Amino acid sequence: MKLTILTQYYPPEVGAPQGRWSALAAAFRRRGHAVTVLTAMPNYPTGRIYPGYGGVLRREVRDGVRVIRTFVFPTQKADLLRRLSSYFSFVFASATVGTVFLKRPDYLIVESPPLFLGLAGVWLSWVKHCRMIFNVSDLWPESAVRLGVLRPEGLAYRLSEWLERFCYRRAAFVTGQTRAIVGDIAARFPWCRTYHLSNGVNDRVFHPDRRTAEARVALGPTDACIAFYAGLHGLAQGLDRVLDAAAVLADTPLRFVLMGDGPTKADLVRQAWERGLTNVDFLDARPTSDVPPLLAAADVVVVPLVTHLPGATPSKLYEAMASGRPVVLVAEGEPAAIVREQQAGLIVAPGDAAGLAQALRTLCGDAVLRERLGANGRQAAERYFNQTEIDDRFVDFLERQHELEMAVGGVAPRPAPRGEAT
Repeated sequence: MKLTILTQYYPPEVGAPQGRWSALAAAFRRRGHAVTVLTAMPNYPTGRIYPGYGGVLRREVRDGVRVIRTFVFPTQKADLLRRLSSYFSFVFASATVGTVFLKRPDYLIVESPPLFLGLAGVWLSWVKHCRMIFNVSDLWPESAVRLGVLRPEGLAYRLSEWLERFCYRRAAFVTGQTRAIVGDIAARFPWCRTYHLSNGVNDRVFHPDRRTAEARVALGPTDACIAFYAGLHGLAQGLDRVLDAAAVLADTPLRFVLMGDGPTKADLVRQAWERGLTNVDFLDARPTSDVPPLLAAADVVVVPLVTHLPGATPSKLYEAMASGRPVVLVAEGEPAAIVREQQAGLIVAPGDAAGLAQALRTLCGDAVLRERLGANGRQAAERYFNQTEIDDRFVDFLERQHELEMAVGGVAPRPAPRGEAT
């Protein structure tokens, strides 16, 4: 098969979608399929184009995958106007460059969010006469409403609803990162064919044995209990509540280490300084290869969401579990169900800073509990969330679908009914 992945985010950037798509591209490559990625000039999460990149077009090969990069307006600002400018700059650039430089694939896989990228996906699938697979990793516009970015009665929300339906109707099928996403789409659009393409983790890369003395020293004093967060400092994470918990726990031997970058980081650093939080350290974002040893070296991993986002399950949850670290999860819904069922950590309701402080106090004072919860998480990661197995199942599914199409002379039948099992 020939596949094209259309995504605004791809390595050398660091993040969940970047890791997910590079792993999936590698899975298709292992089976002998040709993969092309159409993506933006790398700029995430700093909002600055990486050195060596820029302009309107750049072509390269990464791990056997052909990568076509094009223009994007980079920004780290969280305001709606700048975010929309960034999204639509890539929509127009990818549609234009893809029309000229993309060879016809059998399947075009489009990543959402941003939901607007579906416009470029629909255009390219029509121009190139290929089947579009629309991947949903966050339910938009619903998540935008929960985060206060859109008003449910506003024109922007109604346009986003229309665009969501438009993209689903023109997709051969829709993949979702969580069962909650797949279930939501199936309930609202019963004619839509879906597939559960779960997030996962490379349990050989993220492993308790990756812990090193150097990583532990980098996190802070070896006699302290380290609560570690690694990832985007953005609107959805609600890291200001972590600072509230740090203020409550100033009397304990607990240190908070927040590593990464994003639109809210400068404000978080300012808040910590103004409040005199000497038990909070901020680390710059590091390369992907540095993260597994740091996770394994922490005592507790904090995985927060600012509010309940339907369908959202942070990929950092799986990484913490695979690293054998107990999790303090600030979330509801599917991620809370995973932690509860696998007994991999403690769960706190979003916005409950006092509950977060109590959960951290409990784990900080009980090394045996930390060990037990971490071991449970590691076992669950190996059994249920192995990224290689998840990707291989999707490759199997798409190969079968492609064989069906070839058997009827290239006239594509509808995919199997929704659900991974089918």
